[in-house]
Amino acid sequence: MAREFIPVGVGILTVSDTRTEADDRSGALIGELLVSAGHRVAARAIVRDEQALITAQLRAWIADPAVEVIITTGGTGVTPRDVTPEALAPLVSKPIPGFGELFRWLSYADIGTSTIQSRAEAALCDTTYVFLLPGSTGGVRLGMEKIIVPQLDHRLAPCNFVMLLPRIRGQAPG
Repeated sequence: MAREFIPVGVGILTVSDTRTEADDRSGALIGELLVSAGHRVAARAIVRDEQALITAQLRAWIADPAVEVIITTGGTGVTPRDVTPEALAPLVSKPIPGFGELFRWLSYADIGTSTIQSRAEAALCDTTYVFLLPGSTGGVRLGMEKIIVPQLDHRLAPCNFVMLLPRIRGQAPG
């Protein structure tokens, strides 16, 4: 029996000192890819590269039942202003190391060894999935098309993140 598609509510957070809603191409791309896949953009925001601001926005969305998944873009490099992973760290219930590993492996085909500068990662924070993507549209497209969108499709076998949501939220037997 074929599984039916189950849309999820997603928060899109752009981390940037310079982007505005008018020129946020990476955040817009995330939204376009999610909507074309059948999901809902439950929230969208742009915050500066400041750890406390990023953590506060993530915490608010993690507490919001309408936001089941958060995808960030920006702040995952190695410069002093890149603090998105540090902002996420105190909120992590369970890291999902395979995401960052797979992202860098796939990215190697496009950018070679420069992929080691990416700190893309994912985690479960309470009952919300959080994915950290780079600020580049190329990195966003790669992460979304090759990893996130497929994992947010309930029809993907043998397993996907959507089918685990009821168990994570305590709504179904383990």
